[in-house]
Amino acid sequence: MKALIFAAGLGTRLRPITDTMPKALVPVGGVPMLERVLCKLRDAGIDSFVVNVHHFAEQIEAFLASHDFGVPVAISREEREPLETGGGIRHAAPLLASTEGRFLVHNVDILSNLDIRWLLAQDDPSNLATLLLIDAPADRYLLFDEEMRLVGWTNVRTGEVKSPFLPDFDPARYRRYSFCGIHIVSEAVFEKMAAWPEKFSIIDFYLSECTAGSIRGVVAQELRLIDIGSPEKLAEANNSVSL
Repeated sequence: MKALIFAAGLGTRLRPITDTMPKALVPVGGVPMLERVLCKLRDAGIDSFVVNVHHFAEQIEAFLASHDFGVPVAISREEREPLETGGGIRHAAPLLASTEGRFLVHNVDILSNLDIRWLLAQDDPSNLATLLLIDAPADRYLLFDEEMRLVGWTNVRTGEVKSPFLPDFDPARYRRYSFCGIHIVSEAVFEKMAAWPEKFSIIDFYLSECTAGSIRGVVAQELRLIDIGSPEKLAEANNSVSL
C-alpha cells in the first residue's frame, strides 16, 4: 500500500523553530519527525510513499535525496500555498494511484504507539475512508452513530455543528471522538473531489459524503498520541520518544 505523509504545513505554532526549518524536519529524540513517521510506516509494510511539501520544500527534498529508506518516495509540491488536507490529497492523486485502490494518510507531526498493521486490518475496502479516532477530551469532535458511521462534527466550546442531516440533527445523540490525522482512503475520492476548489479541508469533504454511510471510524484502545504542533507538545514528545 502507498502512503501520503502530510508535510506541507507552515508549522506556525512551532515558531521560532519553523522560521528556519519545516515542521517535518523538527527532531524528536534527535530524529526528524519525517524520518520517524516514514520508517514506522515502512516497517509496518507500507511500500511506497508520497510526501507533500510547501514550507521550506527544498529542505525536505534535500533530506529525502540524502537518505535511502529502501522504498520509493515521491514529492507532491504545493507551490503557491498549502492546499489544506483535502486539496493536498487531490493534488497528489497522480502519485497515489495504485493497483490496490487505497492509500494511507498520516500527518507528519503525529508521534504515537499506533500499531499500523492493526489499523490496516480494521479497514473495510467498501469504505470511502476509514478514520483513526481517539476517545480524548477536545474542543472539536467528529460524531458517529452506533455503527461508527460518520454523521457530523461539533465544536463543543462554540456550539457550532456541521452535518448533512441538519436541521433535524441532535449532536448529543451520537458518539464523540477526536480524529487523529491518520486515515485510509479509497481512490474513489478523486472523482468525488473534482468539483471542489483547489484548497479545502478533508473533514469538510468527508462530511459532505457521509450520507452514504461509507465513512467509518475505528477507535484504537490504549492509543498514546502526541501532536507536536506546539513547543509544549514538542517538549512532551522529546520525553516520550519510546512511543
